[in-house]
Amino acid sequence: MSNCSHSHDHKHDHKHERQHDHPHDHDQAHAHHHDHHEAGHSHACAHEHTATAPQARPDAALLQGSQEAVFFIQKMDCPTEEKLIQERLRNMDGIVAMQFNLIQRELTVQHKLSSVAPIVKVLSGLDMLPKVKADSLNADAANDDDGSDQAAAYGIPRRKWLLVGIAGVAALAAEVVAWTSGNDRSLAVIALALFAILCGGLDTLRKGWIALRHLSLNMNFLMSLAVIGAAIIGQWPEAAVVIVLFTLAEMIESLSLDRARNAIAGLMAMAPDSATVRDANGEWVSVAANKVALDTIVRVKPGERIALDGLIVSGQSAVNQAPITGESMPVEKQSGDAVFAGTINGNGALDYRVTALQSESTLSRIVKSVQQAQGQRAPTQRFVDQFARYYIPVIVIVAILVALIPPLLLSAAFYPWFYKALVLLVIACPCALVISTPVTVVSGLAAAAKHGILIKGGAYLEQGRKLKALALDKTGTITYGKPVVTDIVALNDDASDLLLRQAASLASRSDHPVSAAVAACWKSRQDSAPLVEVGNFEALTGRGVQGEIDGVRCQLGNHRLVHELGMCSEALEAQLLALEQQGKTTVILCRDNRVALLLAVADTVRPGSKDAIAQLRTLGVNVTMLTGDNNHTAQAIAATVGITDARGDQLPADKLAAIGELIARHGQVGMVGDGINDAPALAKAQIGFAMGAAGTDTALETADVALMDDDLRKIPDFIRLSKRTHRVLMQNITIALGIKAVFLVLAVTGESSLWMAVFADMGASLLVVFNGLRLIRKVG
Repeated sequence: MSNCSHSHDHKHDHKHERQHDHPHDHDQAHAHHHDHHEAGHSHACAHEHTATAPQARPDAALLQGSQEAVFFIQKMDCPTEEKLIQERLRNMDGIVAMQFNLIQRELTVQHKLSSVAPIVKVLSGLDMLPKVKADSLNADAANDDDGSDQAAAYGIPRRKWLLVGIAGVAALAAEVVAWTSGNDRSLAVIALALFAILCGGLDTLRKGWIALRHLSLNMNFLMSLAVIGAAIIGQWPEAAVVIVLFTLAEMIESLSLDRARNAIAGLMAMAPDSATVRDANGEWVSVAANKVALDTIVRVKPGERIALDGLIVSGQSAVNQAPITGESMPVEKQSGDAVFAGTINGNGALDYRVTALQSESTLSRIVKSVQQAQGQRAPTQRFVDQFARYYIPVIVIVAILVALIPPLLLSAAFYPWFYKALVLLVIACPCALVISTPVTVVSGLAAAAKHGILIKGGAYLEQGRKLKALALDKTGTITYGKPVVTDIVALNDDASDLLLRQAASLASRSDHPVSAAVAACWKSRQDSAPLVEVGNFEALTGRGVQGEIDGVRCQLGNHRLVHELGMCSEALEAQLLALEQQGKTTVILCRDNRVALLLAVADTVRPGSKDAIAQLRTLGVNVTMLTGDNNHTAQAIAATVGITDARGDQLPADKLAAIGELIARHGQVGMVGDGINDAPALAKAQIGFAMGAAGTDTALETADVALMDDDLRKIPDFIRLSKRTHRVLMQNITIALGIKAVFLVLAVTGESSLWMAVFADMGASLLVVFNGLRLIRKVG
């Protein structure tokens, strides 16, 4: 036996063919395409078993007739502002739903208003500096091409750094003067402290006044109250130090958040801003990538990044697709193959025809998907948000009780207990706790996207660690989904090359997938001779084909054809049975009234499938294979990759029932599929994984988790990332609450001061942010 070497460009096997055990039976064979649209639609509508759903969305009836507006809010850089906006807009007539993206400072509003002006008025009244990014009602008023302005708005102006620096010097001077003079209330101390407060804390005091007007107990209100309270009791130097420290903490926190923000922006930056295109005169000119039209011919030189999605029209090169698919090895590309924006050309020049505008490229859709995913609250984030909602009012009540009960009931001095209450108000800020979850989730989403795993929400990122079972489709998932010749057996000492050429000549006249595999096997051989002419060609329905080659009658077909021709023997039957038990389809060439050549055709296993399944078992995930192919094929493939639970002859309804059974047995179940027949099972599973989503619009839009290439090893990576994300979230919650608890005790016992409380809050915020950012480094 010998194997036929046949190359696969598995990145482009997005429209595979699926066969039954006897693929020459044309009545049974059917084409199998990657139509993710129907799969995605069912998936999006079902999920009835999802234990932890994404952020609740309004009913479809409420959304009907609503419009969407997207705002960039320059001053929304903390959960405090998010909560204030939510409280003001929640009960506004015409507002259907809101979705916040704190990292990108974006607010998406579903509304039924004739204009977004009322929303802008409310946001402006909160001093949030809103800017309409996208408004479906008024395209002229919107400006979606404001990337540079928005990027500039993320930074901290030099003027603010200067003011805070001056404020810091003034606050320190107030402390020095108070300490040397022994008088905290001297005119010099008060003047220096007031100057520091006005230079460094005016913005905080303004926000505190806005919060008071809208009865919102946020950090700006608490800090303003603490500063004013400290001044009232004569602690002017401390009031100045507190406000400067708080402002500095907010600025440092904003800078640290930029790193999470830049992780997303860095994805888009992978595509160049310009492309070399062929103009109407045939000249090659450089044009801005966002101005390049569809069907334009673009040239990319060796070593350059590809600017836009397209199909190669000339040239051959190896392309590094890691920015899109996360693959470690370059992929060979030639005429007819797809290329993606952001990928890196190798050592050959390529000309390609643009198939998607810059805003609609695969890379752009990945970035948009990750940004949208940030808006979906992960379970831990929803818990933290709920916790914070009750936490601040409770702390305020406790602070009031601390300030009043000892003086009123225990005849204690008012001043020390009032001061302790102020410290409690400062340490009450849940900013570190609330900010830790979105930063951690965004870091995980960004790391996954860079690795070729597109996760459509924080809920799925967290759920991945809970997966106990995973159901896999076979064709196009574990295997390539494209039949190839695996064995060539020449009988009676005939020359196999000559016979294979004749078999390929017959096969080339048929459009059947197995015939295509036989023809491709011959063509893939180096320096292969041209196919020979076939005379009197005839298709034999359900059995094969026949024709004359060099005047000799030849037949190419399945087991049934050979039996009808009366050419079977015990030895031949044994050979055929051995091949079929391996899950292979046999194709037989007969000439001169005898069997001359046996060809075995099979859907070959992807290189990473066995390793992926071994890793899943190590992670404690039970793996089941569900396939529409016969049980012989199912068991053979399962044995190859190490799956013990393989189920063949599975119709869509059978796969759906199997998922229900797995859920009942294991609880959390995922489903990996690639086609229409997998849609019901994908919908029923807690997490649906779409294979080979690169370049596939509907897969990117509808899958819970989209694997940008066809590598199953990304699923264990996803599960490990989910576990790491959960660990970091728990660490951050412990850090934030632990520091709060310590300083609450210190505040009540009088061992903590206002500036120490602010310093502790700043430290906790920075600790949790940088701890969350660790996830960006790697996946798994």
